[in-house]
Amino acid sequence: MTNNTTSEKSLSSEQMEELISVLKKRFEKNMHRHEDLDWDKVQEKLESNAEKLWSLYEMERTEGEPDVIGYDKGTDEYLFCDCSKESPKGRRSVCYDHAALEARKKFKPENSAMNMAAEMGLEMLTEEKYRELQKLGEFDLKTSSWIQTPDEIRKLGGALFCDRRFNHVFVYHNGADSYYGARGFRGMLRV
Repeated sequence: MTNNTTSEKSLSSEQMEELISVLKKRFEKNMHRHEDLDWDKVQEKLESNAEKLWSLYEMERTEGEPDVIGYDKGTDEYLFCDCSKESPKGRRSVCYDHAALEARKKFKPENSAMNMAAEMGLEMLTEEKYRELQKLGEFDLKTSSWIQTPDEIRKLGGALFCDRRFNHVFVYHNGADSYYGARGFRGMLRV
């Protein structure tokens, strides 16, 4: 994919076509993630949601490899999630949130996971959603991903992250201001 971004959160028709083609190929290659869903209906939704397409473009640009992981009948929305084998490369080395970023005195990272998610129009995964994703494949075998952290933990300076080791999903804690080259975040988007 080309690496052009626009500040208006919109894509050119060429970028849209290219993105939809990439998403369709990934959808068809990974049917186990969405066995009962029809690509034509997904594409129809995508084509009528330009801002959501921009968010998916950002997920793809930062190497998240977004794919459909479900459908919410109640809201008539398809659920896209980062399905890259490891935490997306373009979203690593970030602390948890803006408050943690501001609190760092030295060696500040460029951004935070929560800021990036908001800028991209994404929700960070909850522990529950992270565990659901892990039922569809094996993710974060070498990396880890920040997840939404309960307020009572965050108020005390902590934040949660997950990974998969020894065929199990683990939830850990760290200072919210910490950041590592192998820790990023996975996002979810409703279309």
